This record gives sequence, C-alpha cells and structure tokens, in this order.
Amino acid sequence: MKTDSTAKIWETTRLQNLVRHKNGRYYSRLFLNGKEIWKSLKTSHFSVAEARLATLQKEHRERKGQQFDPANAKMSFEQAATLHMKRVNENVSIKRRTRRYWQEILNALNKSWPELAKTEIKRLTPAACRDWAARYSQTASPSRYNNTLALLSHVIKVAIEEGVIYSNPALALKRKPVRPKQLELPSRAQFAAFIPEMQAGNSRDSRNCADLAQGLAFTGCRISEAAQVEWRDLDFAAGEVTVKGDPEEGTKNSEIRRVPMIPQARALFEKMREKRTDEPNNTKVFLVHECQKAMDRAAKKVGMTRITHHDLRHFFATVCIESGVDIPTVSRWLGHKDGGALAMKTYGHLRREHSIAQAQKVSFAQLAA
Repeated sequence: MKTDSTAKIWETTRLQNLVRHKNGRYYSRLFLNGKEIWKSLKTSHFSVAEARLATLQKEHRERKGQQFDPANAKMSFEQAATLHMKRVNENVSIKRRTRRYWQEILNALNKSWPELAKTEIKRLTPAACRDWAARYSQTASPSRYNNTLALLSHVIKVAIEEGVIYSNPALALKRKPVRPKQLELPSRAQFAAFIPEMQAGNSRDSRNCADLAQGLAFTGCRISEAAQVEWRDLDFAAGEVTVKGDPEEGTKNSEIRRVPMIPQARALFEKMREKRTDEPNNTKVFLVHECQKAMDRAAKKVGMTRITHHDLRHFFATVCIESGVDIPTVSRWLGHKDGGALAMKTYGHLRREHSIAQAQKVSFAQLAA
C-alpha cells in the first residue's frame, strides 16, 4: 500500500516547462547555465499558468542575453543598483524629476553605507541591514529614511529576480512613522504686511518677487507650475488660469487643470498685464522663478514665521477652506486626484484663530419650538 510519503508530488503537463504540484499549484521549471530554476506561478488554473509561463520564458531568454551571469552569484550591490536605475531611467511613465530624486536617494544610501557598493549581494545579511538602519535612522528624516529603505529593497529585489539570492535581507526593516507637518502659516493680516515689505526690498527684482509670491498664494500653483504660466493661460473672460506645468512632463499628475481666478488673482494679473501690454501671449507671466530670499527677508522684517514657496500653496488652500469653499473643490483646484482625502488630512486642523471664531457659532441653547 502506498503511503502519503511515497505519493507522487509532481505531475507533468503538456507544456515542457510547466509542472503541477500535488496541491494543485503550477510551477515553472527553467534552466540557465546548467542551473535548474523553479518558480511558483501562484495559480491553480492551467490557462493562467500557461500565460504566466510565457512571460517568464520571455524574461528568461532576455536574461540569457545579458552580460551578467547570475549562475556565478557574484553580483555586487553596485551592479544590482546599476540595473535597477537603468530600469527606472527607461521607464517612460516615471517623470524626469522623479528619476533624479531616486538617484539622490541612491547617492545618500551609498554615502551612509560606504562599503555597500562593493559588497556581494549574497553576502548581505539581515544583521548588516539592521546596523545600517539603526545608524541612518538617527540622522535622516522619516520620509528620507523610508524612501532609502524602499530603494535598498528594490535593488536587492533585482538580485532576487536574477536568481542570485532567494530572500531579501532588508525585508524585516521597519519604516519610521511620518508625522504630518505642522503648518505654520501667516495670518491674513501678516500676509497683507508681508507683500508690501517684499515690494519695498532693495533688489531690482523686489516687485517681481512680490508678484510671484502673490501669484502662488492666489492660485495654489506649485513653484514649478507657476514658472510655466504664460499670458495665453490667463482667460480673463472665463475667469480661469490654465495650469499646464512642464512643457515635456506636464503637472505633477500629468493633467492640465483650470483654477478659477479669485478676485485678488484677477486684480494681480490685470495690473501686471497693464504694465506689460506689448508682450506676446507666449511670454511667461512671472519674471522670476523663485523668491525665497526675498520672502525670508520680508518675513523677518514683519515678525512672522519663515515660509517657503510651497507654504504659499498651503496658504491658498487654507484661506479657501476658511472662506467656506468645500474641501473636494479646493482639492480639484490644487490638482489632487483623490477626491479630497489628502486635503482633508493636510488641512483638517485649520488655524487657531479660525477655529476659535468657528467655535462661537456652536450653541446648546434650546431651539425655539
């Protein structure tokens, strides 16, 4: 009588490189340089397994043509990182500035772990990963640490896909919690004093810097988006600003959006256009691309907390919500695609003075019958 231990475990199929386990799951069985490579296809359906096998075989043939030979299992972290960054740079769906960011993250990883680049992936241990994480987490911000950790895992995954190793030694590392940034935005009174102080600066671009600061505050544009706004993007008849973003890559979410001109935005743009009536419609509206130094000087002069270009975007959203505009609408103006989830998370706790004023509207007095 056959026992369970002697029962047939593997069953061949009509496809040469496809086998079926006794539990019903399908596996691929491929060969590279005399090395047998098994991989679960994570399905019990033959048609699905057949399709996944075809994809694996295509990748397998491409891998055979690569210069790197995974059979020798001597891939260094640097080699794996080069392959990973090659894939990132060849991915047309990834924006140029995002590719630059991931290269910065890789540079930061190499700087924080100097010996890592020349280390063979197969010699990379969980203990070594934990030691690096313990050191780096003490100096890096939570978001920088988390993204560097993500890159480390992505690079190691390349080695796994190449058959060099079978598990990720960085898998057990924990991400750091990212606490939401506490926004310290100016009051409307402070902003009203802030702009004239920028205009009164001693620089030849003081007024241009003030125009840019107002443009960011009155439209909610990102600094990169504002730099691309042209006169033809201002539709005074419809009362809208068309935000197109980078000429090659568009806005952050790759979509053109239209932001209505609030009264202050219309007044600003009309005043700017009156002074520059001879400029063609494809001329950039803002004559400077940044104004941080001018903002720093003016903020210090009027005694308000230092703010950045991006804080002016937050200021726009906050004032809109405090003025009674619903969060989903503000979210669309900002170019968010989540229906307002991010805006609710970011602006759910508005400024103290607005909160106190709103609290005065709450009453438990008995309503008249």
